Amino acid sequence: MSLVRLNIKGISYSQTQNGAYALILSEENGDRKLPIVIGAFEAQSIAIALEKEIMPPRPLTHDLFKTFATRYEIVVKQVIIHKLLDGVFYSSIICEREKIEEIIDARTSDAIALALRFNAPIFTYKNILDKAGIHTETGTKKTTTSKKTEIVSEQILIREELKEDISENDFSKHSLKTLKKLLTEAVNNEEYERAVNIRDEISKRK
Repeated sequence: MSLVRLNIKGISYSQTQNGAYALILSEENGDRKLPIVIGAFEAQSIAIALEKEIMPPRPLTHDLFKTFATRYEIVVKQVIIHKLLDGVFYSSIICEREKIEEIIDARTSDAIALALRFNAPIFTYKNILDKAGIHTETGTKKTTTSKKTEIVSEQILIREELKEDISENDFSKHSLKTLKKLLTEAVNNEEYERAVNIRDEISKRK
């Protein structure tokens, strides 16, 4: 199965789900985005890693792991999101020490937080992107990866959807045609968490 390189697009937050964030990964050389729901701590850790100027007074868990790994000459080579089951993404961290490669199972949020700290690339398989990826408007300029930087990230997007009530999150009564229209609108408005919910409802009907 062929691998697809992913870049971090941003993080979206909604008050409709307490403590829930959506990490947005974008397909390199493509127009699809892969939203992944993560916890508040992991979102904070990823945000801090993206903002190079932010230095926490004490190391976060992922910073501690990076220091520990560096001390013992362990390098994270890449992260692969290798499975999607019941709406949950599963990932592997590919590590190397003394030219010996090891594969470690990890939550996707933790794996990406570490990938950022090691400047390691993030991949997923094409079939996962085909299943869970969300198409966006074409015609925009594609991001080019710098030779010096493995991860290309844009400014973090923090959005608060204050006017959305609970009933608007119940998509079970909508037709498939309406759901696809709502999905397009949600993506265009950068309401990625809403888009994830709509995408999951569409997936249930296939």
